[in-house]
Amino acid sequence: MSEFKTLIGGLSFTECPRWRDGRLYVSDRYTQRVLAVAMDGTSETFARTDGLPCGLGFLPDGQLLITSMLDRRILRRQLDGSLVEHADLSALVPWQLNDMLVDDEGRAWTGNFGFDLMGGAQACTTVLICVSPDGATRVAADQLGFPNGMVLTPDHRTLIVAETMMNRLSAFTVTGDSLSERRSWATFGSPPTSTDVPEILQQAAVVPDGICLDGEGAIWVADVFHNRLIRVAEGGTILEELKTDGVSVFACMLGGEDGRTLFACAAPTFDEAEASQNHRASILMTRVQVPHAGLP
Repeated sequence: MSEFKTLIGGLSFTECPRWRDGRLYVSDRYTQRVLAVAMDGTSETFARTDGLPCGLGFLPDGQLLITSMLDRRILRRQLDGSLVEHADLSALVPWQLNDMLVDDEGRAWTGNFGFDLMGGAQACTTVLICVSPDGATRVAADQLGFPNGMVLTPDHRTLIVAETMMNRLSAFTVTGDSLSERRSWATFGSPPTSTDVPEILQQAAVVPDGICLDGEGAIWVADVFHNRLIRVAEGGTILEELKTDGVSVFACMLGGEDGRTLFACAAPTFDEAEASQNHRASILMTRVQVPHAGLP
């Protein structure tokens, strides 16, 4: 793991890193906290939730949106630090909320598991939700295989979604709160024919989780099952590979003062019981050549 340094360790399971104003914001799922971590590794509990936090994104006025996984709500941390409900998605999504991207207009694009992953259910497709700034909700796309990390291109016209169970990244044209012109942005092999999750993970060339975009239009992908970060060009060509020495990596973010620090949420397992009891997750970081672009 020579390429990486540890920014902070001793965490339960981290997700959805977001760089803002000199700090990295990240959900530490099983301690029910959102942390703000400075570049010297010092951290502050920025928000504490009753449920499991995951997706993060800032509204234009600085309020923070947080997906609350189990009750399928989006919470809003107000500027005074209090938490309120921003939107209830429980009638639209079948299982736990996951990653989220908040755009410059305050729209939140939110994925979900679609099925009981931890309980061993068979994989199935699900929906992507758009939440308007006023909290109104609508299904923006369906038939997605575990929609996970997302990026929005600098012109705000293309939303790219990692489909964790489908061996691909998919792109949509964005018009306001609507998505259209679905196409494959990068494919790493054929979609799985099985609905058995262990079989899907074993057979997939890439298992994309969190993603971030750089200034050359390439996407860094956290490849969960293969313990690596890969930098991918449109179409699926792998331009760079950074191995994490047997530790799974679940999300990534470009940040730092010049946008060239690549942060990675790493952990030895995503098993809920083990991760919640043994806090062995960490945030890794390394330097890259091409800086951040787009959102988040």
